Amino acid sequence: MGILETIHGPRDLDRLTEQELVQLAAEVRAFLVANVAKTGGHLGPNLGVVETTIAIHRVFDSPRDAIVFDTGHQSYVHKLLTGRQDFSRLRQRGGLAGYPQRSESEHDIVESSHASSSLSWADGISRAFELTGQKDRHVIAVVGDGALTGGMTWEALNNISDDNNRRLIIVVNDNGRSYAPTIGGMARFLNTVRTRKSYRNLYLTSQRAFDKLGTPGRSFYRGVRGGLHGFLSRFSNNEALYSNLDIKYIGPVHGHDIEAMEEALRQAKNYGAPVIVHAITQKGRGYEPALRDAADQFHSVGQIDPETGEPTEGSSKPSWTGVFADEIVRLAEQNPKIVGITAAMLRPTGLHKLAERFPERVHDVGIAEQHAATSAAGLAFGGLHPVVAIYATFMNRAFDQVLMDVALHKAGVTFVLDRAGVTGPDGPSHHGIWDLAILQVVPNIRLAAPRDGTRFREELAEAVAVDDAPTVLRFPKGSVQPDIDAVRRLDDGVDVLREGERKDVLLVTVGPMADLGLKVADRLAAQGIGATVVDPRWVVPVPKSILSLAAEHRIVVTIEDGIRVGGIGTRVRQDLREAGIDTAVDELGLPDAFIDHASRDQILEDAGLTPQKIARDLVAQVLGSRVPIARPLPDDSAVPDDAPAPVKKRRA
Repeated sequence: MGILETIHGPRDLDRLTEQELVQLAAEVRAFLVANVAKTGGHLGPNLGVVETTIAIHRVFDSPRDAIVFDTGHQSYVHKLLTGRQDFSRLRQRGGLAGYPQRSESEHDIVESSHASSSLSWADGISRAFELTGQKDRHVIAVVGDGALTGGMTWEALNNISDDNNRRLIIVVNDNGRSYAPTIGGMARFLNTVRTRKSYRNLYLTSQRAFDKLGTPGRSFYRGVRGGLHGFLSRFSNNEALYSNLDIKYIGPVHGHDIEAMEEALRQAKNYGAPVIVHAITQKGRGYEPALRDAADQFHSVGQIDPETGEPTEGSSKPSWTGVFADEIVRLAEQNPKIVGITAAMLRPTGLHKLAERFPERVHDVGIAEQHAATSAAGLAFGGLHPVVAIYATFMNRAFDQVLMDVALHKAGVTFVLDRAGVTGPDGPSHHGIWDLAILQVVPNIRLAAPRDGTRFREELAEAVAVDDAPTVLRFPKGSVQPDIDAVRRLDDGVDVLREGERKDVLLVTVGPMADLGLKVADRLAAQGIGATVVDPRWVVPVPKSILSLAAEHRIVVTIEDGIRVGGIGTRVRQDLREAGIDTAVDELGLPDAFIDHASRDQILEDAGLTPQKIARDLVAQVLGSRVPIARPLPDDSAVPDDAPAPVKKRRA
């Protein structure tokens, strides 16, 4: 039995010797590589925090001492040390979440995996402990260096320094990378700390000097190491960044030396006031394929061969992100005003090819979506057309800037939202299901949802041609669906994908939900119910032809992969009411809930967004709720064709 198998909670670490702790770290790394290779997940970040996490749990008493991870993708080691060692269904329904989750363990405090928020959480928790007389409880925020590029961290630091009576420790996990190499002035400062010869040479010289004294010398060195780090940091002026904030700084510390980390953390624990512990780590530590990956050192992987790191699954179909990456370069070659902006995710959002082609025309602002949006408004004012590429879930953070800085000023800015809709295994904080409901309230905004690659290229070109309002183009995670050709295109750009023999049901599909709409139409046709399927292409504002078509049909059904509340269906219903059209509207979408991690298909099935479920409900509505369906509908069958004749149209 290995040491890891004997760890059922953090206090099991207390009995381990220094040598056993080193062995445990090796076992943890082997466990992570073997298990994450089977399921996929965030591998590189967790390989980089093994010793640091062990040291934190050795020095502090979780859950009495609250540990907050920023972001939660680096919490796998924490899960292992708190008794969760069944990774067989990691990020799958019924298995462990890929981020901290309160329902899993009392050791998990913060579930949100949006970066740069941990220090605000830590500030609030530590203030609560102080105000409620729990002054012996500590709060530890583990912050990746990339999170320090977000403005929220600096707002929090400003407030943390306002009250020095709290037991708050900030562990900066500094590996020089977030998704990719961390950018900005903060990153340059930390890089200087990591590489400054005056620090490195003096540190190594002193260590070698004590090593020559044998075991007594090494023991003495460990005893004075924390103080030596403090002296070296002052010698190297490492505290300059934090001196005006009045926060104690300890480091830099070798983040893969458990003893060094423990000593630094004990000093911080005993200080009795806010402390920053600066740990230098290596993303992907101990796994050669990750270290060879120059792009992001295996930040997040699918299923891979644990020996080689090569993918063992994948699709030969082009991805939505890949289509965008190629198309934005083509458009930029034609239009010199196009510039790209990303928030610390150059490659994940597909802007890396534009950066390679036109490096001076792409700006990575760090984990700072708010700044990205307002900076884009400034670029537009200067005569350019910014294309801001962000994951849909992170767009939520920049709503005020889109509203007041971009839209109010009629700035021509295009937002390209990757991972829109249900994303699946990353869970509630990463589903991109709120963008349609949130953004459509912005005056004059235009929202597009392409159904396939051809429509994506069309709509992106149309978006960057708008210079007096914000435009948004959203697409899901994964592979692009095969092209779905239209029967005809209406004057306002709406594509009619299917026209039924009868005008019973108008199916208005949003983006990739077009394929689902067509399958529903097939089942309805087999029942003798006529269905027209349309793709608005631009879903906000609602095209006028949608209203005209609605007036000709008995019922309108909108299908979207965003939340129903305030979604596109709601907008269609409101516009129909304003136009005096009384056709009934059913809005189909996702519930206004935080949806747990599961596969996309499982989540859509739970929400009733399957051809079979939608067809059943429509048959009942169109034919009358008291008229039974002729025979059961198996999952892959069409709606039976021997049902009674349709009844009169009902009113909304």
